[in-house]
Amino acid sequence: MTVIALATFLGRLCRRWQPAGLSVVALLAAALALCVDTRPAQSQTALSFESQIRPTPRRPSTPVTGDPQMLVQATEIQYDYPNERVSAVGNVQIYYKGSTIEADKIIYDQRTKHLHAEGNVRLTSPDGQITYGDLIDLSDDFRNGFIDSLRLETVDQVRFAAARGRRAEGNYTILESGVYTACEPCRTDPRRPPLWQVKAARIIHEQSEKMVYFEDARIEFFGVPLAYMPYFATPDPTVKRKTGVLMPLVTTSSIYGLGVEVPYFLALAPNYDMTISPRGMSEGGALVQTEWRHRLEDGAYTIRAAGLYQYDEDKFVGTDGFKKFRGSVESSGRFNLSPRWMWGWDGVLVSDATFFADYKIRSLQSSAIELADFFGQTEGVSQLFLSGRGARSYFDIRAIHYTGFTSADRQKALPVIHPVTDYQYIFDQPVFGGELGYNVNITSLSRDAASFDPISEDAVNKGLCTSASADPAVKNTTNCLLRGVPGSYSRFSAETHWRRRYIDSYGQVFTPFVSLRGDAAQIKVEDDLGVGNFIDTGETLITRSMPTIGMEYRYPFISVHSWGTQTIEPIAQIIARPNETGIGRIPNEDAQSLVFDDSNLFNVDKFSGWDRVEGGGRSNAGVEYTAQFNGGGSVNMLVGQSYHLFGTNSFAVGDTTNTGLGSGLDTDVSDYVARFAYSPTRIYSVISRYRFDERKFTLKRFELEGRATVDRWWVSLVYGNYAEQPELGFLERREGLLAQGSIKLDANWVFSGAARYDIANKNLSQTQVGVGYIDDCFLLGLNYVTDYTYSTSLPESNHTVMLQFGLRTLGSTTSSGVGANTISPGTSQ
Repeated sequence: MTVIALATFLGRLCRRWQPAGLSVVALLAAALALCVDTRPAQSQTALSFESQIRPTPRRPSTPVTGDPQMLVQATEIQYDYPNERVSAVGNVQIYYKGSTIEADKIIYDQRTKHLHAEGNVRLTSPDGQITYGDLIDLSDDFRNGFIDSLRLETVDQVRFAAARGRRAEGNYTILESGVYTACEPCRTDPRRPPLWQVKAARIIHEQSEKMVYFEDARIEFFGVPLAYMPYFATPDPTVKRKTGVLMPLVTTSSIYGLGVEVPYFLALAPNYDMTISPRGMSEGGALVQTEWRHRLEDGAYTIRAAGLYQYDEDKFVGTDGFKKFRGSVESSGRFNLSPRWMWGWDGVLVSDATFFADYKIRSLQSSAIELADFFGQTEGVSQLFLSGRGARSYFDIRAIHYTGFTSADRQKALPVIHPVTDYQYIFDQPVFGGELGYNVNITSLSRDAASFDPISEDAVNKGLCTSASADPAVKNTTNCLLRGVPGSYSRFSAETHWRRRYIDSYGQVFTPFVSLRGDAAQIKVEDDLGVGNFIDTGETLITRSMPTIGMEYRYPFISVHSWGTQTIEPIAQIIARPNETGIGRIPNEDAQSLVFDDSNLFNVDKFSGWDRVEGGGRSNAGVEYTAQFNGGGSVNMLVGQSYHLFGTNSFAVGDTTNTGLGSGLDTDVSDYVARFAYSPTRIYSVISRYRFDERKFTLKRFELEGRATVDRWWVSLVYGNYAEQPELGFLERREGLLAQGSIKLDANWVFSGAARYDIANKNLSQTQVGVGYIDDCFLLGLNYVTDYTYSTSLPESNHTVMLQFGLRTLGSTTSSGVGANTISPGTSQ
């Protein structure tokens, strides 16, 4: 047999013999590269024999040019020419194309075309996979063979073992009395059972389908059988996507009882697939969810649908869920038009607001929510958008429709945006030595019904603002805020801005800036009940402009010490502009959020959106201190104040949402704002923010956040203290604490906990307790979450238990249960 024939046999063998879906006998044919001659049997002995295998001199063959070298090392090489056998005996090692075979003896029989390796056989493939056996016998056509005392270790740390493994029909690898695990053996005692393993009477690998079948199988943990399955199948470890049943999901609920969900995955093609997830429920019928995923050349999209026929809809009497059929359809897509342009969509249609919450269905848009809010998404967003980003520009246009997911939502009171457009551009060349740019915003939206919020005690207790039957006369600025204006609203806004930075010889930094903004709004306000008490109804065209000129001044003083550096930097701004016009006449949709603190002290316009624009003369002043330590720590402090100089103070004039009132900016001299941040090392850090009354210096707003990681401990503490703001509906002082922490009990176990406490009302809002285990092959997580509701005379608590369980390579699942109960007076929780 020539070297070429032997090398060819080796290559075929590496490709075709694949126990458990992997090339575990990749090197068996390396022994075939021992030449067979017709001379009488003889032996050749050497303490260390290494050579490139060539034909014997008496039977020369065609030289193999460029063929990879094969190196053989053995105590003895034996040639049996009459029987056409060649043997390598004693510490045999054969190297070929990055593969290695080791054995006490290797024999190739050309007549029977069988390769035989025996005694401590070890096969190592180029990818690092290792196969062990006492005896290996394989036919030349690769269709049949066997391995005694098989042990297999793959490159991804999956392990097989069997009393005997055999190859059948060129497609099946059958392991008798087989064991499968993805766990590392115990380092101190490798003979101990792994954390988990599957023992089966037979383990069958079907190479063509890349499936592993287990017959008469039991799952053991630390050698103790915990589950028995007469049959189950799983894709082999090389498969990333495979049609089949996924791990079941078990849930419990007071609404639908016990639910068992069994997802079925369909790998239809390399670029698209589908998951069908039927759920049987003891008290709610059958729920079916389907998800389709499709990846194209320039993007991907997903479609998800869910639905059920409620045979007991009476439990939802008085709610939107009181109907026979309930369901949803969602979709999401993202596509690249070019490296800088992308378009896409998100969409959701739902039969009723509480469908997701009632049946604990995770929305397609809720992939990033926290564990405690796993099923607590409050709204769905349907949008179609186009976005582009250049080196010095940004463009975004999108149409948006909101869908409420709570029983308190009134769909008609939610806005429909069609569309909103933003464009920003900065010129790449300086203009008058400075930076020139412009921003454009175009917004068009509509709303079918007004949205009111109560701000007085009577309005809260009697429902004066939210009740449809309330007297329109009491829906006024004393009792309510008009959060959403019914009708249609379209606005075009454009602003151009310029600024330049000068640094003089003393290190003083002067930054003059100029801007010019113009707005035009077409408004049609419907005469809904009570709306006329806040804004003129009917159609209106409003225009306004806002020229601004100002100067910012900074003078950093830097001192260098042996321990680090200190910087003290006085900062001052002076801004001149006319009064804001159209306050209360233009609906405030995008600028309702205003928190005055250190982060926006030096903003030229402190409103958060385009519907409001700050007017009047103003000065902002403060001092910032920073210390940088050589070891890497730092201290940062800032204190400042804002002053209304002339004209109308925009923050002292309330609009339909009272934005600005009670913010600390609504007086000529603002409240003091401050910040203190301390990070001595990477181990822990503290940051705090303050707002003090400008006259009495009483604390109006205080936030403290601290984080620490020490050894195995991680702790986070967030504290907030906020004064009442009756103009915005906050009638009482708010004070709360959020604490989180975890400790690594050892290398694998972690315990975590969290609590949110309402200090002002002296009650818990939420608690979380969890324990988790993770190692190279096993995942276990258990979390218990309790939410407290105090809207009734008797507080209610809702309990959620979530269990996550996973076996590497076999799959993972998450189960949860929810219960509710009323806390009687005196009951401890």
